[in-house]
Formats: sequence, structure tokens, C-alpha cells
Amino acid sequence: MQRKMGGNLLLLVLLFSFFIVLGKHKIISLSQMNRLNEKTVTSEEFRKQQLDKGVLSVLEKEENKGKIAGLYLLESRFSEQNFSEKNKRNTYKQLYMKWAVNKEWTEYHKVCKAIWNDLKYFPVPKSSQNKKLTVSYVDSWQAKRTYGGERGHEGTDIMAKKNVAGVYPVVSMTDGIVSEKGWLEKGGYRIGITGSSGGYFYYAHLDSYSDLKVGQKVKAGEVLGYMGDTGYGKEGTKGKFPVHLHVGVYFYKNGKEISVNPYWLLRYLENHKLKYAFS
Repeated sequence: MQRKMGGNLLLLVLLFSFFIVLGKHKIISLSQMNRLNEKTVTSEEFRKQQLDKGVLSVLEKEENKGKIAGLYLLESRFSEQNFSEKNKRNTYKQLYMKWAVNKEWTEYHKVCKAIWNDLKYFPVPKSSQNKKLTVSYVDSWQAKRTYGGERGHEGTDIMAKKNVAGVYPVVSMTDGIVSEKGWLEKGGYRIGITGSSGGYFYYAHLDSYSDLKVGQKVKAGEVLGYMGDTGYGKEGTKGKFPVHLHVGVYFYKNGKEISVNPYWLLRYLENHKLKYAFS
């Protein structure tokens, strides 16, 4: 009798342990999948678009860059943990199969494609005439800005080494259509291109435009205008800051324009610079 009771007790302990482990794995799985929900694309973690050099090299080989970038962000907990070490045995195809079962994947993937898939060229070409005409930029996402009221910086500023307006050409990073063109108090002379996948690419503080009209199609690499220092005042205001190009990237959700950090997009495009003749 004692042996039978002891055997039943052992069986109960084993079953209890099994369900604890099973429950733990379910909790982990639910926690992981909850990273992808209807609010994910509007979260600060996603909008920061923080990648690393490893995934940038993977993007070079992929046509659907949005899918890869999106999977990386989910798997790295939006860059909070090391992706490559954790997933070195998994392929992106396996990761896609894992996340695609989530009902929010389709909308999430659509947003990632709008941000990444149309990228072709860095917005400021190299000079074939003067190697000293370089540019620089840092990750200034949400840095403090005070003109017109305190706010976070929703873009990346590409600074001209030669601080002279009208020297550096600005080219479209994508194929697309001219959606906006003209003066904005904070952006100066700006132009906005809507890419084929629905992303909106914004180029501000231009000194001048090329001969483009709203509604016109543009090709990636086509000149949009020239870097300047316009803005922060009534139309035509110049000289309030150094010559630079403000790059903004946006997508739309429920009719609302949402900004994302262009810094890592520009880092990817570092290997995709055209050469133009300017000095």
C-alpha cells in the first residue's frame, strides 16, 4: 500500500513539474508574441529603428529589406538584446514562419516595407570633382529642438563640410511621386516624395529645387534640389543655421503621419552613394 501511495505521489510530482514547465514556456511564448500588436508600429521602440552592422549586411542581399529589418527588430526586442548570438541557428525564413502567424504581422510588414523596401541611394552624392566635399551625420532622433516650441527632432541632419548653400545636390533616395513641394516655416524649402511602397521621404532646408512639379514621377538618384540653410521664418529666410539637409521618413496608419528614425536607413545607404560632378 505504501509503495502504491509513493508511486502515485511521484507521478503527481512529475505531472505537476511538467505543467509548470509547459506553463512557463507558454508564458514566454505569449510574452514574445505580444511584442507584435496593434500598437507596435507607433511605439517609440519601433520608431527608433535601431539596427546594427550585422543586419545591414544582410539587407544588402535581400530585395524585401522591410521583412528582414522587421524580423530583426522583433527578435532583438527592438535592439535590447543580442540578435546574432541568440538566433545564429535560425534562418530568417524560420523566423518569418514564427511571426507570420500573428494576426498583426500583415500590417506590421506593410509598414516595414514602406520604410525600407524602396531605398536605393544615399540622398547626397559624392563629388567626382572635389573629394573634400564630404558630409557627416549622427543619430539625433528626438534630440531637443526649441524653434516654434520645444519638441523632439524627427529626422536626421546631414551636415555639409563646406558650409555654402547651393553646392551639394540632393537626390531622391527612392523611386516615387512628388507629393509636396514648397515652403514650410520649420523646414524651409522642402520636397516630399511618396515611395512605391507608401513611405513618405522628406527633404528640407533646400536652397533651390530642380524643375519638378507635384504629381510628377521621380527616379531614385534624380536631383531634387540643392542643400541650403532655409527655414525658421517667413518664406525666403536663410542663415539661421549651418547648411545641411534634414531627412525625414514617415508612414501612415489610420490616416495619421508617423515619423521614424532615418539614421539607420542612411547607414544602410552609405554603401549606395552616386557620384555627381560638383565643386
